[in-house]
Amino acid sequence: MARPLRLVAVSGGLQRPSRSAALAEHLLDLIADELPCEQRLVELGQIAPQLAGAVWRSQLPEAVERELAAVEQADVLVVATPVFRGAYTGLFKHFFDFIGQDALVDKPVLLAANGGSERHALVIDHQLRPLFSFFQARTLPLGVYATDKDFVDYRLQDEALIERARLAVQRALPLVALARHTHHASPALADEPVAA
Repeated sequence: MARPLRLVAVSGGLQRPSRSAALAEHLLDLIADELPCEQRLVELGQIAPQLAGAVWRSQLPEAVERELAAVEQADVLVVATPVFRGAYTGLFKHFFDFIGQDALVDKPVLLAANGGSERHALVIDHQLRPLFSFFQARTLPLGVYATDKDFVDYRLQDEALIERARLAVQRALPLVALARHTHHASPALADEPVAA
């Protein structure tokens, strides 16, 4: 019997509760309803004080290293970030700057974002897809974008958005199933500065 999928979500939300975390958890649950999974949610807001000042991976404390390793060893990733000034947050990018360059090759990644209005919806295609293309990850066909009005008490309530999330997962399942049969060795951890 195959082991459960390692399903990891990264929430770029900086507060708790967080709409980004709620969106990530909703997507995790939809995938887990379809496939046996071990779920993990990485909340960047919870590790921000330990992450923000580091320039080298070797400077990171063990708690942050565990979260990076979880992402690198995941079979499937879900990423959800708030939109800030037209893009993902700086902390979200800083976290992924520490990920091994080859760690996400061919890894299925479901992209999600949330913002104050619909005018930021293109962040998925104009910001998130290029970032994960750099890693040679397999970004899944449909992204999920939510606005503040789609949530009530940090839970998705908009029926059209809930249906889009369901459709995104259904369209992703064939690619996610491939992840069960594709295993990459963990990359060597190069200690490179995150910025030149």
